[in-house]
Amino acid sequence: MDLVLLPIVLLAAFLNGYGIWNDQYANSYYTTAVGSMLSNFHNFFYASLDSAGSVTVDKPPVVFWIQTAFAYVFGLHGWSVILPQVLAGIGSVLLIYFMVKPTYGLAAARISALVMATVPVVAAVSRTNNIDSMLVFTLLLGSWFLFKGSKQGSTWRILVAFGLIGVAFNMKMLQAYMILPAFYLFYLLAFQAKWRRKIILLIGSTAVLAVVSLSWAVTVDSIPEDERPYIGSSETNSVMELAFGYNGLARLTGQQNTAGNAGMPNGMGQGDNRGNRGDSSSGPNQTGSGVPGAGQDVNAQDNDNMNGSNGNFPNRQMPNDMEMPNGRDFGGGMGGMFGTGEKGPLRLFQTELSGQASWLLPVVLLGCIALFAGLRRRNITNKHKGALFWLAWLLPVAAFFSVAGFFHQYYLIMLAPPIAALTGAGFVAMWKSYRDRNGWQAWLLPVSVLLTTLFGWYIMQVYNDTIGAGWSISELIAGILVTVILIVMFHRTHQWKQGFIIAGFIVMLIGPIYWAFTPITYGGNSMIPAAGPTGSNGMFGGAGMGMPMGNGAGDTEMPTMGGRGGMGNRNEEVDTATLNYLKEHNTGETYLFATTDYNQAAPYIIDERAAVITLGGFSGSDPVYTTEELEQLVKSGQVKYFMVGGMGGRGGNSDISDWIKEHGTEIPTSEWKTGTDSGSMDNGDTENEAGLGFGFGFGFGGQTTLYEVKL
Repeated sequence: MDLVLLPIVLLAAFLNGYGIWNDQYANSYYTTAVGSMLSNFHNFFYASLDSAGSVTVDKPPVVFWIQTAFAYVFGLHGWSVILPQVLAGIGSVLLIYFMVKPTYGLAAARISALVMATVPVVAAVSRTNNIDSMLVFTLLLGSWFLFKGSKQGSTWRILVAFGLIGVAFNMKMLQAYMILPAFYLFYLLAFQAKWRRKIILLIGSTAVLAVVSLSWAVTVDSIPEDERPYIGSSETNSVMELAFGYNGLARLTGQQNTAGNAGMPNGMGQGDNRGNRGDSSSGPNQTGSGVPGAGQDVNAQDNDNMNGSNGNFPNRQMPNDMEMPNGRDFGGGMGGMFGTGEKGPLRLFQTELSGQASWLLPVVLLGCIALFAGLRRRNITNKHKGALFWLAWLLPVAAFFSVAGFFHQYYLIMLAPPIAALTGAGFVAMWKSYRDRNGWQAWLLPVSVLLTTLFGWYIMQVYNDTIGAGWSISELIAGILVTVILIVMFHRTHQWKQGFIIAGFIVMLIGPIYWAFTPITYGGNSMIPAAGPTGSNGMFGGAGMGMPMGNGAGDTEMPTMGGRGGMGNRNEEVDTATLNYLKEHNTGETYLFATTDYNQAAPYIIDERAAVITLGGFSGSDPVYTTEELEQLVKSGQVKYFMVGGMGGRGGNSDISDWIKEHGTEIPTSEWKTGTDSGSMDNGDTENEAGLGFGFGFGFGGQTTLYEVKL
């Protein structure tokens, strides 16, 4: 056993897991789905958002199946649905180690594992219940089988490798396919077999990939629409369309449906409103619930997309005179509000994205030069093949994020494995060239230390007002000092020479390690996780999972707006007055209430395991129900109470809301809600409403009204 690996694993466990017990709801959109999935197999299979099984979340179900299993064993808590991702993050560190070690040696494996553990975005994502940590682990597991199968000429390992990519597709759809170029290239180069067998196996592996990938989607789409939930955030109530549209091509082009834009102010959600969502006239009929559904023409919303084609606030001013956090230019068009920078070949080096995963790209670049310096056409070694695999993973992913119209910062976790592996392999290659004084290649090591520390200074100095200038200046000075020492000692033999090489690597890790700790020290964001000293204070901040540290300057921090996990997680604990009122006045209805805002349903489903209907998915805009179906719901005695509002008018279906208001009786707030707050807070604290109430769709201070409908 490698004893050096143990502290690296413990470091990964700490970065991924410390404080997750403080996150009550995590990403409440997904946690609500897990709560619903615990109730019956129908909801479990479809990854239904609500208790009625009326609408799904906007992703495939595999990760949520795993989270539901953990919740079944440990109970439904924020930490129990986060735990699988914590373990996946640790598993990814181990897989990187065991994939790098056979080809590049022990030192490279240790370096790669340490880098994987400390890539900031990995730490930020792995401590949430978002899908990406589990996705990366599954892709790495498939890659491990590919490496093993190619080396040993094992057919079943190759089939398993491609099958695992299919499993990953059922986690986050086309994002899983970003590594297929690496898979095909490495297989063709490294698999030990005659070409005839190699091609036949490749065709078979591709067939396995397709079958596994499409198994759930084709199954669901083949079921009549009135017997299954509506596919959340889709245009045509189809998983296939969701996969290749909203979760596929639309990510590249930025031409999202307006699922996250409806109800938002100008400049935040000005994407083209979509019109008819399809010709389907029938929606879901929830098996076992007796709830019919139908499609209808609406302007729909998008869970992931909170910004439109002009996602900027004028003059960096947010509502209520709040400024954008220092160091974050929320420009960049479609992705601007989420700090994804301007499209272009240097996008990953821009301030908005560089702190997530780009710190060691200079080492990767120079390390690849060292790795391929001795490449000859007839002398392609295993080291070259391995490096080509990681490059074929890195380059397409980097190219995509350089031009993509819409993504979040945490998607950059896809860059972490190749960066980690190439850093380990490349640094050791440069180390050997420096030690052996191998001509011009020997100078790659000191140059890499200098360029990487300069880049680290560039990333950190933007945040000097928040973290203090000491961090960026210290890294810069240390990097220059080590570089000078390495140059001076180049032609000398000294017992400390190797120590200075190690010191150079440690200096390069100052920035990424600091950033990897920021979700703990500054607080994280479970809804849209990102590393950095403004991670909990961005547009939708506030998971409250970290150790409150304040900021360096004391006056640049943006007020946190979310109670538990960022945007969408503004739901507080269950309002006991509301719960008691609804229970006392329930006369046998199946569902406690129905709501136009899933945030209102979330704490009741998660904490109380109450049966609640969401009338339109994440945004309230999915065409799940028609007014005729609502009428049938009420007449059949399945529900009589409806909560309308809560998101301040964001999204929603006006026909549904109008029908509820027309046929319902408004219940005075004093009878069912704690205190005088008409928003979502249950403890009488109106700070968010008074100080942060935007009044245009985030729900901070939005009106919530309870109606009783009897027909």
